[in-house]
Amino acid sequence: MSTKTETPVKKKNQKKIQCFWSWVIGSVILRLIIIYFPKNLNLSSRPEVSTPLTSIRRLAEGYWLKQSSMSPYAGSMYHGSPLLLTLLGPLTVKRIEGQPDHLLCSLVFVIADVVTAMLICAAGKKLQAAYSSSLQSIGLHHLSEDSDILPSGDFAALLYLWNPFTIVACVGLSTSAIENLMVVVTLYGACARLAPLAAFGWVMATHLSLYPAILIIPVILLFGYGPDAPPRKLFRQRTNLEVDDSASGDRSCLEDELVNEKRMLNVFSWRPVVLFLFWALLWSSYVLVLCGIYVQQHSGLQEMFKSTYGFILTIQDLSPNIGVFWYFFAEVFDFFRSFFLIVFHGNILLMILPLALRLNHRPCFLAFVYIVLSSMLKSYPSVGDSALYLGLLGLFAYELKDMQFSFFLFSGYVGVSLLSPVMHNLWIWRGTGNANFYFATAIGYACLQIILVVESVSAMLNHDRMITKLTTAKLQNVKS
Repeated sequence: MSTKTETPVKKKNQKKIQCFWSWVIGSVILRLIIIYFPKNLNLSSRPEVSTPLTSIRRLAEGYWLKQSSMSPYAGSMYHGSPLLLTLLGPLTVKRIEGQPDHLLCSLVFVIADVVTAMLICAAGKKLQAAYSSSLQSIGLHHLSEDSDILPSGDFAALLYLWNPFTIVACVGLSTSAIENLMVVVTLYGACARLAPLAAFGWVMATHLSLYPAILIIPVILLFGYGPDAPPRKLFRQRTNLEVDDSASGDRSCLEDELVNEKRMLNVFSWRPVVLFLFWALLWSSYVLVLCGIYVQQHSGLQEMFKSTYGFILTIQDLSPNIGVFWYFFAEVFDFFRSFFLIVFHGNILLMILPLALRLNHRPCFLAFVYIVLSSMLKSYPSVGDSALYLGLLGLFAYELKDMQFSFFLFSGYVGVSLLSPVMHNLWIWRGTGNANFYFATAIGYACLQIILVVESVSAMLNHDRMITKLTTAKLQNVKS
């Protein structure tokens, strides 16, 4: 009987796996087709795709300067990591006869996207398993069964691979694919409680683009409390009820067991956090040593910090992009520039603590919110940043299924994607528009991200309130 019932389940799982991998292979084939055939599709020059920090052309220029025994940061062209020059620089020089330029770099970005999707899928499965077990522990078995119906990990991975923003960033040779991979490595390592892997991903992501440094808060919460779960007060209520309703004969044994469980739910586990911080310090030392060796012939680490992190924080390049900083600082008086730099960068820091206090029981979702905020308020954003958080959004498909304005957000992203190149063409090439045309699409893009943050957080809190009401009603029925 058991073999007969197990075989249909195994066949169904095999079909799901085959379907998933067919979609993954299809996304890879689509990328390769776009790379090979459209000869005139020059996405690497688009301001929405390539920024001064993610442009492959600037990276190739920096590598050429290094090969010419000059500083890669001379001439204010390259502002990225020296480690990227070591990894991707030789690939920008090598040419395969009869093949598109930078073909080897394109293959690296395709592989990075696939690995990122696989890690998102693995992290989603761990989150879903942990969340289902949490729902079962508080007696909401029907919700745990409903959450298992939708494989959020597979859905998020395919959403990332087939997202037009991801495809455009990959084909446009944007190094944001490498940055996204490091961020996902951080989240997967934290979900799997692999401190060395999470620390490596966090150090590399921070080294590449600085803004992922704020992810240390959700990563610490992941190591301390574990993956996303319902509010912890629900576990305490159920534990107290079971202690009160236990029989008098075996009350002491059951009470000891439940007190231990309660202690596990409430106590913050410092050991994995300390281990993560130790590995983060170790990886940071390795990165600094490698960077120091690479730039030792020039001004050393001081020049690297000034040309990378200083370039990000001072916003020296005001070339148009899909962000809001370039237009504002092109118009503001130099006397007020330092003040507004503090205000703009302080917006991210002001939101970190309140969100962490309210969403500390959902550290993975907190990381998603932080990624959206940094993508919206960073100095040089690109569509690769949107590709990451839209892919991670699929991890919470079950909790956010009742999110309002979903169709409005989808239509808004489609509209901005179509209008941005049109307005840029009217301004730069045809001369029938001005900077306000293009900046209007950037403002609309920022507003969409604000709505996404507000609605997703609101939907998640409503989901938690629904779980609280169901648990409270069930406990009241048990007491009565």
